[in-house]
Amino acid sequence: MNATDRTPADLLRSALAADPARPLVTFYDDATGERVELSVATFANWVAKTSNLLQDGLSVEPGDRVALLLPAHWQSAVWLLACASVGAVADVHGDPSRADVVVAGPDTLDAGRACRGERYALSLAPLGRRFLPAAPDGYTDYAVEVPTYGDRFTAYAPVDPEGPALVVAGAELTGAEVVDRARTDAAPLGLTGPGGRLLSGLPYDTWEGLSAGLYAPLASGGSVVLCRNLEAADAETVARRVDSEKVTTTAR
Repeated sequence: MNATDRTPADLLRSALAADPARPLVTFYDDATGERVELSVATFANWVAKTSNLLQDGLSVEPGDRVALLLPAHWQSAVWLLACASVGAVADVHGDPSRADVVVAGPDTLDAGRACRGERYALSLAPLGRRFLPAAPDGYTDYAVEVPTYGDRFTAYAPVDPEGPALVVAGAELTGAEVVDRARTDAAPLGLTGPGGRLLSGLPYDTWEGLSAGLYAPLASGGSVVLCRNLEAADAETVARRVDSEKVTTTAR
């Protein structure tokens, strides 16, 4: 975290410079038993590849709208930061018919076909696997395409912190507003300094879910244990996870 950071992409760059090896996003899916841990460096690598896909593969420019029809998931977090890196507007569960690009998961493929632009599908399978035997009709498989892009990203134009960056639950925020709100949220969420570790079972369809599940931990020098389908886990399982993951605060 750096006081001069003005966009979510700035926050990630500062986290990478401070300690690339520390965990940033640890993801659980309690419906499948999946666990994935991404260090700052690994997460930033996925963000760089996805940013290059957006900028070079799809010619996305600052201000273009990317509809993210995705649940709380580590790959959703990657797409949110990739949009911020390019300057695109991440429209969370937004109207695909108004989007330049749509990114859909297995449960939102039909809705995403309303987009007249490029459509990318995420299987959300463990380890980020591709769709088998082939990508859904009308979509490109993200897992097939993203590995071909570079591990370093440089935006063609500086991202304007005062430009639109995120739309969630009908509210549009600039990059600077995302950063400011994330910093403001950190202390009430129990993230009082670097090293805080927040377990979040909140969905990604509200600001509260996005803040707890990504932005506030990133803004405070902390990390998130992001849990999908947490309602499927019993109290004992959750308690063991809090202990084993060294969780310092929760949002459920």
